[in-house]
Amino acid sequence: MARCVCLVLAALLSVASTQFIPPYTEDCRAEMYPPNGPTFRGAVSWYTVDLDLPPSKRWTALITAKKTDLVNMIQAIKDLADAFVPSGRLIELVDITLPLMADTLPNPFSDEIKGIATASGIPLGEVVLFNIFYEVFTVCTSIVAEDDKGNLIHGRNLDFGLFMGWDVKNKSWIISEKLKPLVVNLDFKRNNQTVFKSTNFAGYVGMLTGIKPHMFTLTMNERFSLDGGYIGILEWILGKRDGMWMSFLTRSVLENANSYEEAKALLAQTKLLAPAYFILGGNRTGQGCIITRSRLLSIDILEIDLKLGRWYVLETNYDHWKEPLFLDDRRTPGMKCMNQTTQKNITLKTMYDVLSTKPVLNKLTTYTTLMQVSEGKLESYIRDCPNPCMPW
Repeated sequence: MARCVCLVLAALLSVASTQFIPPYTEDCRAEMYPPNGPTFRGAVSWYTVDLDLPPSKRWTALITAKKTDLVNMIQAIKDLADAFVPSGRLIELVDITLPLMADTLPNPFSDEIKGIATASGIPLGEVVLFNIFYEVFTVCTSIVAEDDKGNLIHGRNLDFGLFMGWDVKNKSWIISEKLKPLVVNLDFKRNNQTVFKSTNFAGYVGMLTGIKPHMFTLTMNERFSLDGGYIGILEWILGKRDGMWMSFLTRSVLENANSYEEAKALLAQTKLLAPAYFILGGNRTGQGCIITRSRLLSIDILEIDLKLGRWYVLETNYDHWKEPLFLDDRRTPGMKCMNQTTQKNITLKTMYDVLSTKPVLNKLTTYTTLMQVSEGKLESYIRDCPNPCMPW
């Protein structure tokens, strides 16, 4: 434990020495869209996932295309594990124990993960580990806004890799950088018809960002709690499996729910392995909310309410009724830029401007996704945050 604490403190000091003293903020960005310049690394490629195929075969084409990037990502995770436990015993434990865990996961996720291991040649335990990561390490910003014509717009920055290896030379998080080549847009089809779309990491079968065209949009943010994802995962390993994995629930909702209200009920009522924030947007005026979840139940639902002047909801990783941690306040600058934009002027373009403003954009940001439910539109962009930039 002492070694882990020292490593975390060392990482913090190393990061702090290369950045402005937090919180570093800037004036609200403008004219960032279409994406260009130093914060834009590139557009995200599209792939199809055929739900009519057997689960073990659904990801083969994507994994074949992204095999090298996925292998590099897994190796970076193993290198990080070796830094904490130099004997190599941690990855040895992963390779021995986690393949057994794959059999306990609900289908189709179990067979899909096994299919990914087969297609990539990566040991099954390491593919399971890659899929578990996102239950406990995702920090993000999600916004649902209603324009003055009643259209719903949903934007998000996916931030990942906190404390996962700080590269002093390049002033970046090692895992965040390894993830960027794995970002893909997916079109999930059945009978050659789109069921839902998502922005994902190749090799990851859960969903963090997605749209059911013309019905609803959905993103998931991590909620930090003492009764967190680690506890739920440990309980799962020990045989208590009455909760659902967060990212499996979001995928199930995207695939099976047929309305905003149905999606909201499932996200609010399903028992989870980890606490979470679900940010949901619908297709009618007033349909936008943040569902704050404990593992067992919904604690709070904050909805768009035009009568109260609340034309958007914005979630980072802190309960909306509490002050965010002063070292990690993305909420205040995000709300400042939304208010400055105004309901009259909110569009995909101006939403991208808000999500491009530091520290909403930071060193952890891997991608930005913009969704417009009425048009069934999902577009995503891989991001960079040039120095000076907050590490989170």
